[in-house]
Amino acid sequence: MQFVHINDAVMHYDVAHAVDAAGPAIVFINSLGTDKRIWDHVLPKLSNDFTLVTYDKRGHGLSDLGEPPYSIDLLASDLSALIDHLELTEVVLVGLSVGGLIAQALYAQRPELVKGMVLSNTGHKIGTGESWQARMSAVEAGGIESILEPVMERWFTPAYRAPENVAYQGYCNMLQRQPALGYIGTCAAIRDADFTQLAGRIAVPVLCIAGARDGSTPPDLVKSTADLIAGARYEVIEDVAHIPCVEAPAVHAALIRGFVEQFDEE
Repeated sequence: MQFVHINDAVMHYDVAHAVDAAGPAIVFINSLGTDKRIWDHVLPKLSNDFTLVTYDKRGHGLSDLGEPPYSIDLLASDLSALIDHLELTEVVLVGLSVGGLIAQALYAQRPELVKGMVLSNTGHKIGTGESWQARMSAVEAGGIESILEPVMERWFTPAYRAPENVAYQGYCNMLQRQPALGYIGTCAAIRDADFTQLAGRIAVPVLCIAGARDGSTPPDLVKSTADLIAGARYEVIEDVAHIPCVEAPAVHAALIRGFVEQFDEE
């Protein structure tokens, strides 16, 4: 485990350098209510060829809580500082859900750092102010466990949520063990983020990935985001919901690999 003090928080991260790494480093940004372990089944499919960075954003995993509520700009500033700490340049950002918003915010702040972006199960704007305020109020009143079932229904397909799938119980534990203040603070960041205008100014290659059965960021939202970005590719993974790196890691990794390999040809 590796830690670094960034802004007002200690951040937990990991970096794996491939012996013969080609092309840009890939930085993974996880979703709301998860930590960097959601990438555990994707990383081995890429680790022989690329430098890979994962981290827990503030208020999640082993990173500090900091001072919630957060803004997307703050979360992007954390990531920018981590990339600088690792002395990386021109990285590919792989952002899932709120991670995709953080990727867009980082591009707005420091476009020179970003070689390309994989925006997975995300959008230029996610949800409404009312929907996020309702979720924050629910967690404040009853804790994260009070929203577990509806969140899991959006995260995973019914097949994955089968009682015999012990991994599913593990992801339930992951969500419930996130700090409630960190979860609420990140909800506030999502509530206030809107990159509808920025999307049209993105000038790096972008791959937008949707889960066909995603209840959080449905394919129509992901497609509308791709349509705003000049030249963006759009792909749908069948039979998965909001977290394809868990439900279909091989397919997810293959799409990421295919996207990043284009930079080796430059």
